[in-house]
Amino acid sequence: MSQFFQIHPENPQLRLIKQAVQIIHGGGIVALPTDSCYALVCQLDNKGAVDRLRRIRGVDDKHHLTLLCRDLSEIALYARVDNRQYRMLKSATPGPFTVILEATKEVPRRLSHPSRKTIGLRVPENAIAHAVLEELGQPLLGTTLILPDDEDPLTDPDEVRNRLERQVELVIDGGACSLEPTTVIDLTDEEPQLIRQGRGDPAVFGL
Repeated sequence: MSQFFQIHPENPQLRLIKQAVQIIHGGGIVALPTDSCYALVCQLDNKGAVDRLRRIRGVDDKHHLTLLCRDLSEIALYARVDNRQYRMLKSATPGPFTVILEATKEVPRRLSHPSRKTIGLRVPENAIAHAVLEELGQPLLGTTLILPDDEDPLTDPDEVRNRLERQVELVIDGGACSLEPTTVIDLTDEEPQLIRQGRGDPAVFGL
């Protein structure tokens, strides 16, 4: 049975944030709000949790999972970022964007795209997600909370709880989220490429 925390969307209670991080450290999967949709997240280097997250989401190892990072400097630890890419990221983070970049050796090989050695990263502009990341001290591995056979992401915490209470360890109620997922931008080529139009305005990347 999942735990269910009601956390203030603007002033997250540190006591509950610490408990959420303990659950993540223990290999738990957490459903939490972001600046786009709700997301499923787990610890980056816990293979069992990552495999479970993929099963819940109904995706295989070819599906890009995303690293949720605290800030731009943390992105630069896990991805190769040149000056041009850095300028674009600086204007787009934090925000509802996922960027695809070349992964560094800090990213476990099983998490980067198997043929391209790339990784999706984002810095969410959400107080709860940011507080969890700050307390954890490292990126979270995450994916948009769209369940198998669903077309739309889950955005209501009560529905998340009803449908996932036997599959995840914690659901964080931070209020309803947007129905739109992040905008996905591939920055691995000379020019940015729009992979998915979502909540973020791709004009930030010149698109």
